[in-house]
Parts: sequence; structure tokens; C-alpha cells
Amino acid sequence: MANRAKKTVIVQTAQEWNALDSDVSIVFVKSYSCNDASLTVLNVSRLTSLQELSIGDYCFENVKELRLVGLSGLKRVAIGSNSFTKSKNGFGSDPNRRFQLKDCSALTELRVGRYSFSDYASAVIEGNDALEVIAMGELSQVSNTFYSASLELKSVGWMEC
Repeated sequence: MANRAKKTVIVQTAQEWNALDSDVSIVFVKSYSCNDASLTVLNVSRLTSLQELSIGDYCFENVKELRLVGLSGLKRVAIGSNSFTKSKNGFGSDPNRRFQLKDCSALTELRVGRYSFSDYASAVIEGNDALEVIAMGELSQVSNTFYSASLELKSVGWMEC
């Protein structure tokens, strides 16, 4: 099998995000980007070839729902600080804000920076059986990551000890 080059894209605007091709492998969202009022739902599941999603600081403040579902090739998600929140450097509670990370069978790493999702009410992480690392916030620092969220972590498999 030939080694195919990974398609990498850098995004700064909602227009660029919406124009992404489904065959993109790596997406980098620059800090202070994609804060357009029109961008309220981020369904990443349309990016069927995605392997890595890296989002900078202070991004997607108006997104009320982030869906990462059924991305079988996704290996890594990294989100900077103060992203996916209106409550910068603080916390809040909005019952309409939801995070969903489901059925991404190759995902090994989820990293979320300080104060991101700090006003989300729900976070579901389910069926990602290769997941090895979940890192939220920073040690010895106030983080408020998913501060108001009901957090559910579910696995389909089980481990023998």
C-alpha cells in the first residue's frame, strides 16, 4: 500500500471551516479564530479522513454543540485555553451547550486547556476504546474546564486485571 501524504489545513475563519474537504487529515485552528456568531454547531463528523484536530486558544466561543462522532481515523484532539466558552477565565452554565466525543475507535489522546468548555452543561465521552490520555486543565492551576458539565465516560469494552 502506498504511503499517502496527509492533507493539512490551517483555519482562521468560519468560512474556511465550512469549506473544509472531507478528505482533510490534519486541521489546525489558529488562536482567536472562528468566533463568528453564525457558527453555533460544530459537527466535525463530516471530516471522515480526520486524524488530528488541534484548536488554539480563544476559539469557537459561539459554538453551543461540538460533535466528534464516528471518526474512525481520529487519533488526537487538542484544544487550547478559553475555547468553546463565553465565560473567559471563569465559568458559567448554559444548558444548551453540549460536547460529544463518541465512537472514535483510533482516538488515543484528548487534551483540553484551562477554561475551555467552562460553561457547557454536558460532556459525553463514549465508545473510544483506544483512549489512553484525557488531560483537562493544568495541575496546580484553576481550570474550570467543563466546570458545570455533567461528565459521562463510557466504554464498550472492558479490561482484565
